[in-house]
Parts: sequence; structure tokens; C-alpha cells
Amino acid sequence: MLVPPAYSGPVTVDAGIGALGAVALRDALRSGELSAREAAAHFLSRIEAHNRLLGAFVTVTAQQAHDAAAAADALHARLARSGRLGELPPLHGMPTAFKDLADVAGVPTTHGSAALDARPAPEDSPVVALLRSAGVVSLGKTQVPEFGLTAYSENRIAPASRNPHGPALSSGGSSGGSAAAVAAGLVPLAPGSDGGGSVRIPAAACGIVGLKAGRGLIPAGQSAGDAARLVVAGPLARSAEDAALLLDALVAGTHPAGPAGGDHPHHGRHTGTFADAVVREPGRLRVAVGLSSPWDGRYRVEPEALEALRRGAEALAAAGHLVAEADPRFDNRYPDAFTAAWTAGVGTARIRPEREPLLTPLTRSFRRRAQQRSPAKLDEALAFLRQFERDMLAELSEWDILLSPALAQTPRPVGWFAGAEWRRTADDDYRRQCEFAPWSSWVNVCGLPAVVATTHWTEAGLPMGVQAVGKPGAEGLLLQVARLLHVPAPGPRGAGQPGRGQ
Repeated sequence: MLVPPAYSGPVTVDAGIGALGAVALRDALRSGELSAREAAAHFLSRIEAHNRLLGAFVTVTAQQAHDAAAAADALHARLARSGRLGELPPLHGMPTAFKDLADVAGVPTTHGSAALDARPAPEDSPVVALLRSAGVVSLGKTQVPEFGLTAYSENRIAPASRNPHGPALSSGGSSGGSAAAVAAGLVPLAPGSDGGGSVRIPAAACGIVGLKAGRGLIPAGQSAGDAARLVVAGPLARSAEDAALLLDALVAGTHPAGPAGGDHPHHGRHTGTFADAVVREPGRLRVAVGLSSPWDGRYRVEPEALEALRRGAEALAAAGHLVAEADPRFDNRYPDAFTAAWTAGVGTARIRPEREPLLTPLTRSFRRRAQQRSPAKLDEALAFLRQFERDMLAELSEWDILLSPALAQTPRPVGWFAGAEWRRTADDDYRRQCEFAPWSSWVNVCGLPAVVATTHWTEAGLPMGVQAVGKPGAEGLLLQVARLLHVPAPGPRGAGQPGRGQ
């Protein structure tokens, strides 16, 4: 296991440009108060100062970022001269970063694997192209687990991604590098992808807001090779307002009628943008609070997770919402069916036989089992998951929100899941992940939107939060709930993000 450099405490968000929320930064960039080059230079300096400790970035593309920022400033000057600043793209000059699972033209994509030949991508992946058209400036690629398979961002090609609130701890996965970068102020916001909790788990571990969009809202974030339709894109940000800003950009490019308009079935009831919706008060909600999960009997819920849930439920009740205990029932066949669907893709990955020993033990195990599984068995698992989705949607129909802890345990140490010193097997590793985040994956199977927000900071300064799951089309409502519940990091770590839960 790679040992991090010495550190004296958490990596905190700095003052000045870094303390601005993404919404305020967007306004400063559009008005010309701040240039894109100044913003890029600031965040690149943050990366240079802190990435050696955090391991959030695998690749930093400083020259490309400076060039893109200069082009953004030139566009701003041209439009300003003709009085047409309203034509600037919505995220003009906004620094961000992309997971190293997504192709960025001219930059190697490693997929977190030493078994692949990481060559520069010939073109942008759909989400990257979408956000470039929205005006973002990419600063580089962030750390992921191998093929995005795990709830921790550690692999064999680069140092592990570490938690800004305790760098001996993991930042979660698979969007762990992006979540760490946002929480530490290395970027103001970032897109993630979520196939079983990969936005929500690292957002919870790092104390930020992470939203998994409902299936179909952001087609650009989905994968053609995902037979169970698990993977979707979603924003990572330090506040619900900032998450809404990024969600608007992700949706607007794929639904030209607007992120909350038109007749798209996932748009929900509000009109306008998610940025409009997030600042409104939700109507009186029926909130179910529960601890049950498909992995019942396989995990222990730590007191810090229960305290986070208690605080979240009490905040919603104090705001006038109907809050009641109601545990959904989960079919005990779910774990095997989900695991079969989740691991199917790695079985078909193009890896030369002589390079397979370079895979991590967990990936090798998943790959071998996926290749040994018959097509009929996979079809059986997918059919079960489709029925599971129908059953769960019916069971949850009387509730607006299902509230659970975001994680069952506090952020785990780097190496805790698969460390060689414990002689752990791949099954031990996977079991620990399911114990750590038992409430995540079923939401992907059902295609529902969900958000995580921090409701409690432990005495050790670690974040613990809740997951709120909504009905199809409830993304705007979930952002309103996150705005009500989210408590940013105390002191300078949460600078510029006042929140409403403090």
C-alpha cells in the first residue's frame, strides 16, 4: 500500500476564489469580474499544492486548461464588445475534472487498470463533449477503481484517492477522485457516474452533495454495454445549489426543451431549471425512514450512521413533513442477481491474456466468474431485477421520499477493503463494500433518482449523511431536500457554503 506524505490535518477549502460556490463563480466568470484564466490558474495551483497528498488526480492537463481558458476569455471579450454576453454558454470558464473512466480527447484513459494500454483518446465521450459545449474547462482526469467496480478508489496505476477530511481514509468510489477534488476545493464541481452508488458513496464519504439522476434523464451518461441499465451520470458539488447548476448543464444538452420543460417523462412537475427549483420550498412530503436493505443480515449500522439518520429525519419533521418509520421488504435473491449484472461487463472487457495478471484480485475474480456464467443465468438475473424494479416501485408508491443512512460506517481507511496485510479474498473485499454501502445499488436497479447530503459531523471531523430516494422525475424535489438537510464542513472547510442545517 502506498504511504501518503506527512500531513498536519484536513485539506480545507481556501479563501478567495476557492471559497466561492460554483453558482457565485459562474456569475463572476459571466460578468467578467473574474477571467477564465484566473479561475483555471487558481484551481491548478490548488491541485499542485494538494494532489500529492490526496491522489485525487491521475492526470493534470494544465496546458490544455490554460489554452481552453484563454479561448473562453477571447469569446467573452468578443461577445462583450457586441453586447451579447447572454450568448455565453451556461458554464462559461468553469473549471472541472472528469473521471478516468471517461474519454477526454488527447488524454489517456486508464480505466484505473494496469492491464490496459492507456492511449490518448481520439475524441471526447458524450458527457465530456456535452459539458465542453456548456463551457467548462477541464483540468484533468481523476482517480477511479479498476473499471469503476468498487466503493473505494484504489488501483495499481496511481496513488489511492484519499479523503480531504482525513487523508488516511478513503474518499469512496468509484467517483472518489472527483469527490475528493470537490471537497478539497481543487475544482468547484464535477460530474460523476453511478452504477451502484458511485456518485453517492464518495459524496457521502467526503461530506458533499451527490445526486444520482433517474434513468433516462441524462442519456449521455448511460452505457450501451450496461445490460441492466444501471449506470447514470450525476453532479458532485459542495451545495445543493451548485449540484443543480451542473445538473442543468447535463440535462440541457440532451433535452433541448430544457432540463425541466417539455414532455420528457423524468422532468417532474416544476417548470424552469433545476437551479430555479432548488431554492423553492417543497410541498408537504410523506417521508419513509428505514434501515432495511437487500443486504440485511450482512452488515452492522454504526452509531454515527444512526445519528445522521436521526438528524435528517428530525430536520424534515421540523420543517412540517410527515415522517414515519417504514422499512421496505427486499427479496433475498437480490444480492446474487445484482452481482451477476454488475460484474457482467468486466467479463467481456478486451484484455490480452498475458496482461490479465495485472488486474486486481477482485477484478480477476469477477472476470472469471462472469466468463463462467452462462448467458441463460445472466438472463435469469436480469429478468429478476426487472421484476424487482416493478415490485419496489409499487411498494414505495405511497411515499414521496425514502430516507436511509448514506453509509453504514464512517469513511474507511485506505487499504481497509482489500489490504494484503489481512490476506483478504475477493469475496471478503466485496462483502465489506456491501456492508459499507448497503443502501445504494437497489436504487440503480429501479432507475430512481437519489441524493446524499451530510447531516452530521463526528467528533473526529468526519462527515456522515443520509440518502433520500425519490420517485421518477423527483430530481428537483431531491435537490430541495438536500438544500434543507446538508450541513457543510465546519469552519473554513465549508467556506462559501452557508447551508441551512447549521
